[in-house]
Amino acid sequence: MTFSNEDKFLDSKVAVVTGGGTGIGRAVALSLANRGAKIALLGRRIEPLREVAAKIEGDVIFRSVDVRDRNAQVAVFREIATVLGPPHILVANAGIGGPDVWAGEDRFDDIVRTNINGAYYSIRAFQSQMESGPNPRHIIVMSSCVARFGVAGIAGYSASKAGQLGLTRSLAAELASDQVRVNAICPGWVDTEMAKDRMSELGEMENVTYEDQKRRLIEEVPLGRLTSPQEIAELVTFICSPWGASFTGQAFDPNEGQWMG
Repeated sequence: MTFSNEDKFLDSKVAVVTGGGTGIGRAVALSLANRGAKIALLGRRIEPLREVAAKIEGDVIFRSVDVRDRNAQVAVFREIATVLGPPHILVANAGIGGPDVWAGEDRFDDIVRTNINGAYYSIRAFQSQMESGPNPRHIIVMSSCVARFGVAGIAGYSASKAGQLGLTRSLAAELASDQVRVNAICPGWVDTEMAKDRMSELGEMENVTYEDQKRRLIEEVPLGRLTSPQEIAELVTFICSPWGASFTGQAFDPNEGQWMG
């Protein structure tokens, strides 16, 4: 679904996007801003956030924060509410991926802390500062299609993304009486730098070029293509629109047919 420039249904609403400097987060922030939202960009690296902020014509702030730091999240959401106003939307997009190998550099703890703890801390900090009802407020957790099926070598990433779905459903039930919608998105391969890096890693492991590895992976996808970040951003925008008000506790699957449920 594509909205026209006249559809300012988020006018003056405050949207917070974690991991907002690159890839999906960048596209989401720009899409929500185009619908009239004030934007708070959060991420570890300040320069990408600054570059995205420069593309937004409306009200925007950007802050460096480690989502694994509970106290830092509480402080930054308090600042957002003070500067922009109480937030109406949270897109918990910050996350890390890649392999974890028990016999080598085991990244399991770091991946799980970033993806599950980080999302949880963001949600609770948002909840403490969010705009009051009765109008719907929205929390969207960026999960992955690997929450749906097993993939060898990425146990930490798969487990953390599956855990995010449990988090989404539990908090959707908990916050429904306050008219807060909590949903997840489970993309497959999205055409981002993060995906490119992962494809390059897989290519090196199999002793093939990046282009050959990319072609192999795309051939395994039923629709034979990568999803664009803008497609994910438009889905987020739809969920946050008046037409998405009936959804909560759901996991959306824009993954080109990698998982069919």
